[in-house]
Amino acid sequence: MYIYQQKDWPEFSFDQAKISPLLAEVARLQGRLFGRTEALGFASAEEAVLQILTQDVVKTSEIENEPLNSDLVRSSIARRLGIDIGGLKPVDRNVEAIVEVVLDATSNYDAALTGERLFAWHAALFPAGRSGMQKITVGKWRDLQSGEMQVVSGPYGREKIHYQAPSYEHIDEEMNHFIKWFNHNNAIDPVIKAAIAHFWFVTIHPFDDGNGRIARVISDMSLSICEKTPQRFYSMSLQIQKERKQYYEILEKCQKGNLDITDWIEWFLHCMKRAIIASDEILANIMQKAKFWRINAEESFNNRQKIIINLLLEGFEGKLTSSKWAKITKSSQDTALRDINDLLNRQILVKSDAGGRSTDYQLK
Repeated sequence: MYIYQQKDWPEFSFDQAKISPLLAEVARLQGRLFGRTEALGFASAEEAVLQILTQDVVKTSEIENEPLNSDLVRSSIARRLGIDIGGLKPVDRNVEAIVEVVLDATSNYDAALTGERLFAWHAALFPAGRSGMQKITVGKWRDLQSGEMQVVSGPYGREKIHYQAPSYEHIDEEMNHFIKWFNHNNAIDPVIKAAIAHFWFVTIHPFDDGNGRIARVISDMSLSICEKTPQRFYSMSLQIQKERKQYYEILEKCQKGNLDITDWIEWFLHCMKRAIIASDEILANIMQKAKFWRINAEESFNNRQKIIINLLLEGFEGKLTSSKWAKITKSSQDTALRDINDLLNRQILVKSDAGGRSTDYQLK
């Protein structure tokens, strides 16, 4: 029996004694995180928000096997938030759409959630009215033409049904109930509310496609309400993407059986805890970056050097060689070597012990 077939649906229950210590730990981590962000300064806080939102948009789409170019996402967010990152890239409609939805939910977190708002989000995600090559119902709840809404895996002829959502005839009633609860039920802890909202929405599965992405957006909106700020300093979608297998497993488990969703809420809180802890590394890099430029404020750097230094400060993957320098900055090998030698002479870069082509460089 699916959870929505229970007589008392959707009167969810959970073990408060089991959840409370974990909820307190999450609240402590939230407080510590926001204490650290207050010390960032305006420019660094902007950069942190830009990095976190970029990760959030990219990863919520990745969970649904919809890869996006992170540079284009970053450009789109920067443009909309008025953040100067230099060299903004032209962005396609697919990127703009999910950015619009995420920013509407978090920047306008204090506006009511309505059916029309959800329809607008859904229409933005599927501007062509198709999911891949399949035509879908866009900007309204799924209907008779949608057929049964099932979550299925496996090859054709040997499919496994993981979940079957409520029939389309009940969607209107289900969503009216959900929206009313989301807008008016403020007695519940807001973090628990974010967990329940995520689970409840994705269980109803009101759209032909995009339900997971919109459920995570609703969850982010609820967390913004909780924290009373549009600024996001940690990414639940990034953490969910890392734990994607467990995410789908816990959803499937809790969508069957009784109305006790303790296991889901516990998983959500653990995921949120790990998301906040992961953001510490981002903030540490940004603070290190700000410190570097403050210490070297009187030094002169060309644009190529600034690009590479920022990449190193942000955690450059792999080893920086002269050929990589030339490729990244679109310069010749000779120009790259001149830039590098200039920084070596000023003791801003140091080189590895390896010689020849395998020589790589690091910030001192």
